[in-house]
Amino acid sequence: MPEQATIKLARAARRRGKSPSAQAGEFVREEIRHVRRGEHGARSTKQIIAIGLSMARRAGVDLPPPRKGQTTERTRRRAIRDYQAGHNAAARKPSRTRARATLRALRREGGQAASKEALSRHARSIVRQKSAFEKPLAAPKAVHARKKSSA
Repeated sequence: MPEQATIKLARAARRRGKSPSAQAGEFVREEIRHVRRGEHGARSTKQIIAIGLSMARRAGVDLPPPRKGQTTERTRRRAIRDYQAGHNAAARKPSRTRARATLRALRREGGQAASKEALSRHARSIVRQKSAFEKPLAAPKAVHARKKSSA
């Protein structure tokens, strides 16, 4: 369950016209904080990000599920289910047993996935996956986003 402060920050980002991925970033930051504080661990940085994106979709952020071929079909189906849960007024209450089991499993994991080194390593590996065509397109987007946030 996301913290109320995170939901407020995501809504404020939406009001400022930020992209859905920027809104979802608040949920990812919250997960990183949880792992760093030791509330639970994570097997990898990728898992922390996945948990944050899932929470964002369930909280109603308009973050579309990944397109076919971007991820495994299982991950895609899960993202679709999360997205629908966040956009459906008649949301069912989550199972306490399942939530407790998930948290216990995460508590058995370590906290290194949220370290600065691990996050940096993950970001670099993502950039390495981008094609030569995609790389120069990212810089103007970042500048544009920075201008928006400072205005």
